[in-house]
Amino acid sequence: MLLHELLTPSSILCGLEGGSKKRILESAAEIISEQNPDMDSSCIFNGLLSREKLGSTGIGDGIAIPHCRLSECSDAKGYLVRLNSPIDFDAVDSQSVDLLFILIVPEDATSEHLQTLASIAELFSQETVRDTIRKAHDNHSIYNAILKLGS
Repeated sequence: MLLHELLTPSSILCGLEGGSKKRILESAAEIISEQNPDMDSSCIFNGLLSREKLGSTGIGDGIAIPHCRLSECSDAKGYLVRLNSPIDFDAVDSQSVDLLFILIVPEDATSEHLQTLASIAELFSQETVRDTIRKAHDNHSIYNAILKLGS
C-alpha cells in the first residue's frame, strides 16, 4: 500500500503540540479516535505505547513510525504528524523527532503491515521527501506534496 493511499488531508496532523513521546501518542490517538469512532482512543494509545515498549520506532533523521495492530481496525489507517517542536523519541540515531507516520492496521494484516512499514521507511529515508514535508505550510500542502512525490 502506497503512502498516498493511506492519507487524506484530514489524516495529516500539522503542528501537533506535545513535549514527550507519550503525550504525542496520546494526542494522536484521541484525534484518530475522533475521526474513526469505531476505534477507542485508549486502545489506540495502548497499542502504540505497547509497541514502543518493544523498542523505539524512531528510525533516524527526525522520523518515527509508531504502529500497531488493533482488532477494532477494519482497514489500514495512516496519519502523518508534523510536530511544532522536535521531541526525544529514543531514535536509533539519538536525534529528536519532528515527523511521525502512525500506522494502524487490522489485527490479522501481518504481511500487508510489514510491506507498508517498509514502504514508509523507504520513502522517509529520502532527504527530499523529508525536506518537502518539513517546508510545507499546512496539511493540504503536505498532502499535495506527497501526491506529487508519487508515493
